[in-house]
Amino acid sequence: MTGQEALEAAKRYERDIVTFLRELIAIPAESGKERARCERVKAEYEKLGFTASFDGLGSVLGRVGSGPFTILMDGHIDCVGVGDPAAWAYDPFAGKLEDGKVYGRGAVDELPAIATMAYGMKLLAERGLPAGVQVVLCASVLEEDCDGLPMMHLIETEGVRPDVVVLGEPTNLDVYRGHRGRMSIEVITKGVSAHGAHCERGVNAVYKMAPIVADIEALHARLAHDDFLGKGTVTVSWIDCTSPSFNAVPDGARIVLDRRLTVGETPELALEQVRTLPHIGDAEVRVLQWAGAGWTGLAARQEQVFPTWVLPEAHPLVQGVAAAATAVLGARPAISRWTFSTNGTATMGRLGIPTVGFAPGREELSHSTGEWVAVDDLVKSAAVYALIPGAVAGREAS
Repeated sequence: MTGQEALEAAKRYERDIVTFLRELIAIPAESGKERARCERVKAEYEKLGFTASFDGLGSVLGRVGSGPFTILMDGHIDCVGVGDPAAWAYDPFAGKLEDGKVYGRGAVDELPAIATMAYGMKLLAERGLPAGVQVVLCASVLEEDCDGLPMMHLIETEGVRPDVVVLGEPTNLDVYRGHRGRMSIEVITKGVSAHGAHCERGVNAVYKMAPIVADIEALHARLAHDDFLGKGTVTVSWIDCTSPSFNAVPDGARIVLDRRLTVGETPELALEQVRTLPHIGDAEVRVLQWAGAGWTGLAARQEQVFPTWVLPEAHPLVQGVAAAATAVLGARPAISRWTFSTNGTATMGRLGIPTVGFAPGREELSHSTGEWVAVDDLVKSAAVYALIPGAVAGREAS
């Protein structure tokens, strides 16, 4: 199938793709509360002729083909909340269609990938999959709460063993091959409470924390830089304290650090940098743990360390996806990287499975009150997905 043939075939499904996306947007689905949206995706997979099921956490799986070479195409189905509804210019759950764009929460991050991956595989199934290839579609849960966790569960617990992975985080139809890692670090100071009227009798835990916050700001300026992934960063993302009342000296204070790790930075290094800050004193420094459950009720837990990863530009997966995109778009896409974190922290970062990203939508619109995706890009994306298995399998085999 040529790029032009794939594009023409995808255009015939434009209405179906847009309808599916708008119906997904209309179903609120924050992490752990995705059941209704997952059931809608499973129904669409079955309508398209795929073998569909849920895994233990509730992620939706659709299988096309049965060959030994397995391509996993993942798009996470959960979205962040809407915040203040009054901040939106339109109903975030209406799936508004206007001027060739679809608007709403998840219209970029990342429901378009779920819709267009499904119809891309429909196009491919109609033509016939390459020999020896199967595609596993995954609409994964819990990614917004703990990226990578649904992939670790799928691969290590459910036994889905992909040879390569294509992620549907927004790339604006470019090909992405990595991103910085991240970790959540907690710093806790302890004090001694006293009545506010006799504050000199206590030890204020907030005062002990204040110079540490300044140390964190200074640390950010001297972190490493990589030409491809960019600079390592650290910022205080949360602060609170414990106190008997508003009339007392706080006996505990806590900050949480969002630490982004570039090439050459390890979680061990990041922890050591905080533990050796000039004013850290007797403060406790530790990595946060995430604990929760899928909508199925299955409990899950993971340390909040999400590894850095980069796939070489010359890798057959990068070149295969780029070739598929070029055939449809008529121009070679840029090869770049995300600034945020994705499920690739598990597939490539932890497990070493070659991983790339391709999807419609602009990354900078994610989690904003102005999310939108162009209908034309939905069609192009479906066409590219239909070509990826053939382009990738051929290069991997050679």
